[in-house]
Amino acid sequence: MTAYALVTGDFVRTGGMDVANLALARHLAARGEEVHLVAHRADAALLEMPGVVMHRVPKPLGSYLLGAPLLARAGQRWGRVITARGGRQVVNGGNCISTDTNWVHYVHAAHAPASAEGGSRRVVRTWAHRRFVQDERVALRAARLVIVNSERTRADVVQRVGVPDSRVRTVYYGTDPAVHRPPTAAERREARAQLGWRDDTPAVAFVGALGDRRKGFDLVFEAWRLAARERTWHARLVVMGAGQELPEWQARARREGLADVIRFIGFTQDVRGHLWACDAVVAPSRYEAYGLAVHEAVCCGLPAITSAEAGVSERLRGLEGLQVNDLRDPGGVHAAMAVWYADREAWRRKAEECSAALRAWTWDDMSAAIVRAMQEVA
Repeated sequence: MTAYALVTGDFVRTGGMDVANLALARHLAARGEEVHLVAHRADAALLEMPGVVMHRVPKPLGSYLLGAPLLARAGQRWGRVITARGGRQVVNGGNCISTDTNWVHYVHAAHAPASAEGGSRRVVRTWAHRRFVQDERVALRAARLVIVNSERTRADVVQRVGVPDSRVRTVYYGTDPAVHRPPTAAERREARAQLGWRDDTPAVAFVGALGDRRKGFDLVFEAWRLAARERTWHARLVVMGAGQELPEWQARARREGLADVIRFIGFTQDVRGHLWACDAVVAPSRYEAYGLAVHEAVCCGLPAITSAEAGVSERLRGLEGLQVNDLRDPGGVHAAMAVWYADREAWRRKAEECSAALRAWTWDDMSAAIVRAMQEVA
């Protein structure tokens, strides 16, 4: 039995890196390993597994930013304890310095966040980004093994952070094939009925926070406004995500006469149910190390209109014709939406083929690959 110290903010079922970290912790515990979680929160079912020990770190005022130095100190402390016993440690990005393994889910040096915020909020955001970039550089250069979630992330880690390529291993995210899968005809009808849809109008999903322009909802909104002017376009946009800009976008939809065709769901626990009711997903992210929301949507059988630069795009075989190369204006998103709309059935079939390929690589496959990489760099 090997002891592992895993350091991250949360081991929960929401959020891309949180789900991935939860999957790794569950895999190690199921193998019979001793798993030490250094985090703010953890899934209740995970904590009930044999061998799992929680070292809870406070999060002052509910702020991850304020909790970051506490997490870093606790992670280093428990990392020393576990490695002194011959165990291993996995940290995430700049959250903790470790000479063992750093699992990178996002590269701060690759993207400077932008939003419509002003005043003190913008100052804090700018300061935090600079701090994250600095911490990331120190932590990644200290690690003898860096795991990345895509070749896009690998290139950023090497070129922007300065990590030697020989230390980097690419391990794609997995999935739960029993959860994220195409719905049956009956499940799709039920999902649409739950949303009050009694017709066959095509629906497109957007999943992401409405506070950071990184996710590209401003491009989606403008592209939808252009499409709505066309006599041949008849579709709904389903927006899943909360954030400070949500009220503003709702107001704009009303002003633009789009309130009937853009439905803002806000935060929802039932993302899969909404995906099952939809016919495509749109995600023109300006930066996306991977893009688990798109991954899960495609696993549910939805064609993805997404950025060609997103890490997940590397795995969307057969859907390359819907990828957007130019994100400087909404024209590229509008054009990709038109390509999908013109031949929806053909794109659905391609998405189902891609879904089968993605679902063949599970969370356990991913976790086992990470363990193998760690064993190779003992």
